[in-house]
Amino acid sequence: SGSFPNPGLYGSYPQGQAPPLSQAQGHLGAQPPQRSAPPQASTFTSPASGGPRMPSMTGPFLPGQGFGGPSLSQPNHVSSPPPQALPPGTQMTGPPGPPPPMHSSQQPGYQLQQNGEFFPKVRLGAKGFSYSGVFLFAFSFLPPPGNASPRYIRCTSYNIPCTSDMAKQAQVPLAAVIKPLARLPPEEASPYVVDHGESGPLRCNRCKAYMCPFMQFIEGGRRFQCCFCSCINDGHIWGYFLRLRLSLGSYEFLATVDYCKNNKFPSPPAFIFMIDVSYNAIRSGLVRLLCEELKSLLDFLPREGGTEESAIRVGFVTYNKVLHFYNVKSSLAQPQMMVVSDVADMFVPLLDGFLVNVSESRAVITSLLDQIPEMFADTRETETVFAPVIQAGMEALKAAECAGKLFLFHTSLPIAEAPGKLKNRDDRKLINTDKEKTLFQPQTGAYQTLAKECVAQGCCVDLFLFPNQYVDVATLSVVPQLTGGSVYKYACFQVENDQERFLSDLRRDVQKVVGFDAVMRVRTSTGIRAVDFFGAFYMSNTTDVELAGLDGDKTVTVEFKHDDRLNEESGALLQCALLYTSCAGQRRLRIHNLALNCCTQLADLYRNCETDTLINYMAKFAYRGVLNSPVKTVRDTLITQCAQILACYRKNCASPSSAGQLILPECMKLLPVYLNCVLKSDVLQPGAEVTTDDRAYVRQLVTSMDVAETNVFFYPRLLPLVATEPPAVRASEERLSNGDIYLLENGLNLFLWVGASVQQGVVQSLFNVSSFSQITSGLSVLPVLDNPLSKKVRGLIDSLRAQRSRYMKLIVVKQEDKLEMLFKHFLVEDKSLSGGASYVDFLCHMHKEIRQLLS
Repeated sequence: SGSFPNPGLYGSYPQGQAPPLSQAQGHLGAQPPQRSAPPQASTFTSPASGGPRMPSMTGPFLPGQGFGGPSLSQPNHVSSPPPQALPPGTQMTGPPGPPPPMHSSQQPGYQLQQNGEFFPKVRLGAKGFSYSGVFLFAFSFLPPPGNASPRYIRCTSYNIPCTSDMAKQAQVPLAAVIKPLARLPPEEASPYVVDHGESGPLRCNRCKAYMCPFMQFIEGGRRFQCCFCSCINDGHIWGYFLRLRLSLGSYEFLATVDYCKNNKFPSPPAFIFMIDVSYNAIRSGLVRLLCEELKSLLDFLPREGGTEESAIRVGFVTYNKVLHFYNVKSSLAQPQMMVVSDVADMFVPLLDGFLVNVSESRAVITSLLDQIPEMFADTRETETVFAPVIQAGMEALKAAECAGKLFLFHTSLPIAEAPGKLKNRDDRKLINTDKEKTLFQPQTGAYQTLAKECVAQGCCVDLFLFPNQYVDVATLSVVPQLTGGSVYKYACFQVENDQERFLSDLRRDVQKVVGFDAVMRVRTSTGIRAVDFFGAFYMSNTTDVELAGLDGDKTVTVEFKHDDRLNEESGALLQCALLYTSCAGQRRLRIHNLALNCCTQLADLYRNCETDTLINYMAKFAYRGVLNSPVKTVRDTLITQCAQILACYRKNCASPSSAGQLILPECMKLLPVYLNCVLKSDVLQPGAEVTTDDRAYVRQLVTSMDVAETNVFFYPRLLPLVATEPPAVRASEERLSNGDIYLLENGLNLFLWVGASVQQGVVQSLFNVSSFSQITSGLSVLPVLDNPLSKKVRGLIDSLRAQRSRYMKLIVVKQEDKLEMLFKHFLVEDKSLSGGASYVDFLCHMHKEIRQLLS
């Protein structure tokens, strides 16, 4: 991280000839599974002698054989899951098919009302309604089928085994990656907000599930039967159908006061900027840079509904060994400082004037930001505190009776005498021992306790780290992790090298929409239940995911288990309900629904799996496992599970064939290459150059990634820039041509690799120098030149950066230069310096494991 791009944050979902998203060709339009024949398999014949060979496979493109995945013009593209069946009783006219684009004003069957809202066109003619026990509507078009978009929910399998025995036999994890507040592209409308007044949203009396498209109305629409627990409830269809848009899979309710703390509607949230002013922060230029940026950035706080200014209030704190609070009340001529030196008993010395409206206190805030760098310019204080800073921010929000977010800018290990004091425990000798897990665990339980208090208050923490040496990321990241916040890390920060990356991350972090003081619950229909959760949150019980803050980049991964037999005819249902406070202080409920098929045949299960989501789940499972188990045990567990999945397919679904052939399910043919990338990642198999802090940083980063991000993270995208074909190549050194230039992106860094034999004209067009030897290795900014190649490459870099949630710093790498070893770390199909297997070797190893299970 920072000026040195630590290997291991890295891996990316490929686009093109790198392993594509396993369902990367847009809407699949797949036909319903036919049980008469197993899915097409991929085969690999073991070599008779000598070293391993690349497998020869049948079926769709192998990595490197075809171009797939989202185009650069579709940064938010996600591969579509197989279409799901609607539960029985849900009848619609028209043939089955893929859903039309969501909420488009050009979409047939929706008419735009004068108030700007969409309503389904309902034909009220002779065939308008049906009274056959279930109250139904017939539409003049096929409406969206009631399932949430894959942007919100993606599953490891869209066909769930009917029995737990079948699930155990297959060993395919049943999980969903849920992104409740996912950002949408401009052409897609946000979920509708429905206001049911004081009565609140309609719910099942027994299981408390919210009204959704799969509820069945009976008795002429006067009552409805819950699709989750089958309870019969009172509730008339008319108001709820038209106002709720029951044809949609995602929507929002305005919550009543019953859904608020202390039966009181919340106040708008607040942002508190807490700035380290110790010697390291001042010397690096960080404080001056930050204060200058905040002057303009405060004009872009999140807002809702087209309002001219944000409802969010702001406050400021600086700190080293003591804390400085600032009164920036609009009536003051100059800001006032109040110092709290007793950090062991933290309190907020002022209420009035600490949290203020930006526009009202603009002059005082600007004066403060001008003065802070000057006030501490001559400081020699090197020690800092950390836990008391978070405690102070939380107490300030508590006193103001609002939720909010703390932005902490911190530079060093907190060694000053105070609660939460830490010691340097960096010890690489623990790697590959049973005590290695302690490197990922926090030093003290004080930070978990503090995080719990923050969650109760709705206090989310975003941490920006600027370390020059070890800072114990594993401990410092506990509070951001448990409150739903983010951690950013800029090692050896230098303004001239790192300001663009830091400021870009800061701007995006401050401006993004956040849901505060949130609680999420996932309900399921009878037969399955949510048993495990992965992500950045806190849980005080086994069902409620509590988040002090949740933004559009964060996911919660949920694992399901059977608690009864499922019915193949009725399928299975999921409902994610998120209760949160918006940036405007409005209490809302966001609902996402998903209907899944159930199956009694293993072939149907394997036909409807999604490798991308499987890898997301497996990586999170493994990265959590290192907290409590030796890394070797975690690695072996992943390999064993993958072997069991593939062996079960070979035994029960594949056609009889030679034992020397490796046969893979069509939907899982990329599982080995991705799994090998996870096993070789810096968390599970670090190289000598990877620090303990790097590993802890990567581990917490992956925890909240969505499916597209983990694909990017574990398999970098490698794009040739001079040659026009192929559009992307596999991440292997043998695929590189020394006469070309390649751009490699892994979601966090960008590398521009320049071959030694690149034509002189290309070098001149791109770098404005006459020869390869004159190119500056490590260059981070390309010259702006007026020629097609320069414009193309700079445009491509800008496009890639726009797709990612964090700014990717560019590093120019020359062939056979010392930086090339760093670049090669991301060529994940090759054997790694840390001992990670090549793709070919790993494929042979998996084949051996499968044969042992079958013998």
